[in-house]
Amino acid sequence: MADCAPPDPALCDVTLRDDGTVRGLDSGAIRSFIGIPYAQPPIGSRRFALPQPPEPTFVDATDHVVCAPQRISKVPGLDVIPLIGDGQSRDGDYLSLNIWTPGDAAGRPVMVFIHGGGFVLGGKDAAVSDGSSFARSGVVCVAINYRLGVEGFLPIPDVPTNLGLRDIIAALAWVRDNIAAFGGDPSNVTIFGESAGAMAIADLVTSPLAKGLFRRAIIESGHGAMVRDIPVAERLVKKLARILKIAPDRAGFEQTDTKACLDATERVSKPTAHIDLRDAAGHEPVFGISRFVPVFGDDVLPSKPLDALRRGAGSDIDILIGTNAEEMNLYFVPTGVKRKIGRLLARYALGKSHPHAGKVLKAYGMGRRGTRPGEAMTAAMSDLVFRWPARQYAAAHEGRTWMYEFDWRSPAFDGELGAAHAMELPFVFDTLATATGKQGLVGEDPPQALADRMHRIWVNFATDSSLPWQQFDAATRQVYQISSGKTVHEPVMPAADFLPH
Repeated sequence: MADCAPPDPALCDVTLRDDGTVRGLDSGAIRSFIGIPYAQPPIGSRRFALPQPPEPTFVDATDHVVCAPQRISKVPGLDVIPLIGDGQSRDGDYLSLNIWTPGDAAGRPVMVFIHGGGFVLGGKDAAVSDGSSFARSGVVCVAINYRLGVEGFLPIPDVPTNLGLRDIIAALAWVRDNIAAFGGDPSNVTIFGESAGAMAIADLVTSPLAKGLFRRAIIESGHGAMVRDIPVAERLVKKLARILKIAPDRAGFEQTDTKACLDATERVSKPTAHIDLRDAAGHEPVFGISRFVPVFGDDVLPSKPLDALRRGAGSDIDILIGTNAEEMNLYFVPTGVKRKIGRLLARYALGKSHPHAGKVLKAYGMGRRGTRPGEAMTAAMSDLVFRWPARQYAAAHEGRTWMYEFDWRSPAFDGELGAAHAMELPFVFDTLATATGKQGLVGEDPPQALADRMHRIWVNFATDSSLPWQQFDAATRQVYQISSGKTVHEPVMPAADFLPH
């Protein structure tokens, strides 16, 4: 770690591998660096180009809060800003990262966080994912931005595919080359992420371009099944091009501006948008949650991640993977869908993504006395979208794999929100205060003891892969319940009969 010198003891300069200098803040116990470029700004001719290394220079990384262009919609009764950030991109220089490190760090474990947001939202500066607690726990914590939406996950002809994933790979390469200067051990890197960030990680475990860049992966509410083949994803290219009144190629999209692309993204993301993104078997692997996801069939993801896992890809990587017990409550409780949707509409809504919606809903209790249609749909989609695909991923991985379930139930929305999607984040980061309150994700009195324990589990895994439960086995199905602290042998879910194997 570089020396912090006068005149201002609150400032600290670090020299990078390319001889550039980064200035951060030193509070004594923690040093923070906010907004270090890992690639040149993706603007102008670089907007749809491969990430390029930054120019060696002096960087003031004391307060560069920035994210990829995006547009945030309000969620009734829930404050989402602490979870995903304020959505203000501010400038085009957003391919950057934050670092929080212990003041006396040397050779410490490294954790790199990849934010979620459906591949269209989020950023490194969301309050819930502040890395200070990890630094206090002896870890060098990194959080990154990457390209989103049209720029990051749209397979435009003549544009490199999966630019958002390529950005993440570039950030991990930057960490490998520079993290020792911040007190981190480049041979002991764990990547972790939630939702779309976890999906990206699950994909990169199998990517030949990411090989050797990390030793462990923590996949929170993610898996490798949310990918499209390129011909299907090109339907989205053509749809957006029609909305924007441009040619569906690089030249056409290069003439658009950010506002126009965000407007078009909003239009195509509405449930009423007429676009069919189902595969040949009639499945829409994202279930309408996002139109933008990684594609397979290129050099980043040569094949579907699950197929690659079964051939041994990523077997040298230790994986901690898990889900929340009531994932889809985040989408269906605040909007009232879980309580109000009727049988016909539930079947229609699920039928847009699944060819046997009626059978699925029946398997989850629709038509049974005491089960509302919305309850059946919410439970079914929690398993179809998140929980069962995560178990499929764990079973396919040939390396060491551990499975968890986050089961603590938030009292928000009169207790209905429960163990919803994203609920684990303030516990993992030990940032409960950011999500506490009348409109907070965790309600008004969340258990700090659970945050202490869950945070410590993540730290221990990132240090040496130690965990207090047995590895996952597809036959015996050991799953660790975070709230109770117990390992259970989990039964096969009804969703197993309705998803590709």
